[in-house]
Amino acid sequence: MHTIEALNARVVRLLLAAAAVIIFLLGFLVCADIFGRAIFNSPVKGTPEIVSMSIVIICFLLAGYSVQSNSMISTDVFSSMFGVRGHAAANLLSAILGIMFFGFIVWGSYEPMLHAVTSGEYEGEGALRVPVWPARLVVLVGSFLVVVSYALYGAVAFKALISGRAADDVAPPTPLS
Repeated sequence: MHTIEALNARVVRLLLAAAAVIIFLLGFLVCADIFGRAIFNSPVKGTPEIVSMSIVIICFLLAGYSVQSNSMISTDVFSSMFGVRGHAAANLLSAILGIMFFGFIVWGSYEPMLHAVTSGEYEGEGALRVPVWPARLVVLVGSFLVVVSYALYGAVAFKALISGRAADDVAPPTPLS
């Protein structure tokens, strides 16, 4: 299990770096579009399509890291009232719901991704048409990594629930720290 956690951590961090590079490059694209529009009265063609696709790509590249770094929105108002086992049960329920939600995204995005690849689906009209398949592929892969991250998170929560010890006491050290 530790090998799966280490591999998942490496892949998630690689996707985090890819998202950072995309965000950095989008900054240049948007600036070029603004300057081109203001100074030369000629915006960069396809900027709205590229930016809209990139936002989806960035969100799903970062989703696995959000789960793995325990950065998803949560509250411990009720679970802390029930002690270690209550907190572990809430974490386990969170993991199960996360697996179900992102599992449905994986299941629902597989066919549209294949269709986008085989049909050559594009977004945009005119001079620049942006292919849709990269965004659909990142949604599929990113959601799958979130499912894996939630499964690992759920395993730690299950161990804590059974043992009655805090998750920090039963969780192996993550490669992120």
